Amino acid sequence: MYKFRDVAVEELEKINRIYPGMTLSTGTYTFSDSTQKDLLKLTGTIPVQYEGRSYNFPIQLWLLDSFPFTPPICHLKPTSNMVIREGKHVDAHGRIHLPGLHNWDHPKSSVVGLLNEMVTKFQEDPPLSSKTTTDKKDPHELLAFVSNFRISDGGISHHDQPINKVSVIGGGDLGMASVMSILSKCKVDKLVFIDVAESSTKGGSTDLEIFSLPKVEVSRDISASAGSRVVVVTANAWSSEQSYVTVVQTNVDLYRGIIPNLARLSPSAVMLIASQPVDIMTHVAWRQSGLPPTHVIGAGCNLDSERLSHVMDINLNTHKPAWVIGELSDNKIAVMSNSGLNSSASPEIAQGSSSTKPLLDRAFEIMKNRGQRSWSVGLSIADITNSVLTDKRKVHSVSTLAQGWGGIAVEVFLSLPCIMGVNGSTRLAGVSLGQEEDSKLRNSVTSLSNLMAQLRI
Repeated sequence: MYKFRDVAVEELEKINRIYPGMTLSTGTYTFSDSTQKDLLKLTGTIPVQYEGRSYNFPIQLWLLDSFPFTPPICHLKPTSNMVIREGKHVDAHGRIHLPGLHNWDHPKSSVVGLLNEMVTKFQEDPPLSSKTTTDKKDPHELLAFVSNFRISDGGISHHDQPINKVSVIGGGDLGMASVMSILSKCKVDKLVFIDVAESSTKGGSTDLEIFSLPKVEVSRDISASAGSRVVVVTANAWSSEQSYVTVVQTNVDLYRGIIPNLARLSPSAVMLIASQPVDIMTHVAWRQSGLPPTHVIGAGCNLDSERLSHVMDINLNTHKPAWVIGELSDNKIAVMSNSGLNSSASPEIAQGSSSTKPLLDRAFEIMKNRGQRSWSVGLSIADITNSVLTDKRKVHSVSTLAQGWGGIAVEVFLSLPCIMGVNGSTRLAGVSLGQEEDSKLRNSVTSLSNLMAQLRI
């Protein structure tokens, strides 16, 4: 069952020596696309010191069949008197996201090292707390309540709703198009436009300063993005190098200087990537940010998907949503929804069939010559942003972590239909694709994985 049995056994023996309380057993793990697999799991507690007291945090680590060359899937397992505190390293479902998991590289990476990192990170920001009674409120809740008070001429008022603040990082045509589209489409309280000095896509910020648009703040300081609900990154740093890998590496190096700071300043934000190549740069941003994968997405195939749905509805009278999925390249493929445009049913991807394929092929042919101009991509970015700010729960085809979807075993980002809302993205369940479509998807997974392996994140 396990591909690297001897190495896995050696790693498990080391875990037992350092953390003897971690118990090894077997169980059935259910992935996000509802597929299941029998796996080994480690269950136990880790000691966490916080404010002079010691706590034992219950955790569970699922070991994939390629362990230890792939990282474990880590979860908190709170008891009945505990509640999960969603934060930078833990999502609302208890899934643990740490830099050590994102940058896993065996043998440099190990479970023992990962557990040590958990202890360190959880001491800084505990992800579990005790359930409180009405007569014993959590002091952190009180501080949060007080921080929402605002003093105005009319006295003191309390605001439960967060400020709708959006930041756009990177100038040039796409940055400007995103700013103008978001202002038109979205109800924002504040929009910050940051022209990154190192980006090759500069410009536009001076004009915005000259004409002084309402609700727009122009800055060259990343710290101005603090407290954003959505952070859009359009910055690119194209070099004159001949090698494609070297050109992309220039962008990766640019990201290294801005993404961790953006995540630190807005730890609850949804980060929306539009830099190129979008699938790779979204993957890089997720790795560098330390944010949950649900909170780092790329614009991906959303524009193509909106165009496809429009063609299917207006030109071909199908009246069902359709999405373009996969890599933003010639390997992208189309899928259709099971339900109609105005249906109240939960959205699902329809199984590929001989009746839907000709329609999708015809729609692709109609929209073939439409380019991806800056203003078009800006409108697409604004539509995604609006779904997050308003918790619209609309399905967008965005670049997201695809591992576990449709049998994809490796860590890779590509466009998949995701429900977008205030808590980020939720993938629709995977389906069986036709042979041609599945081949294209597998080719994309291979090419993207090969490119990622050549980059210094």
